[in-house]
Amino acid sequence: MLGGAAKMEKRMAKGYWIARVTVNDADMYPQYVRMAAPAFQKYGARFLVRGGRHGAMEGDARARNVVIEFDSFERAVACYRSPDYQAAAAIRQRRADGDIVVVEGVE
Repeated sequence: MLGGAAKMEKRMAKGYWIARVTVNDADMYPQYVRMAAPAFQKYGARFLVRGGRHGAMEGDARARNVVIEFDSFERAVACYRSPDYQAAAAIRQRRADGDIVVVEGVE
């Protein structure tokens, strides 16, 4: 140990968006994707799941599933609430039906 006692840093648990989406207007949905990109970049979003093969084991499924990782729960919430993302969300909400939850990860 340096200086007699090592200072332990507590790592914050990561935050995740879990989104389940049914796109109703596939021609216009890319507008949402383009508008949301700056907010995702600003808040350090990392896409872990974006579409892909899926199967509903229980409950109802939606056609598109997305999992986005952030450095913390607070950062995930801040991204969602940011003016940049909210402008994009307004477009998404007119083009798709969906559910988005923000979840804190575990260490």
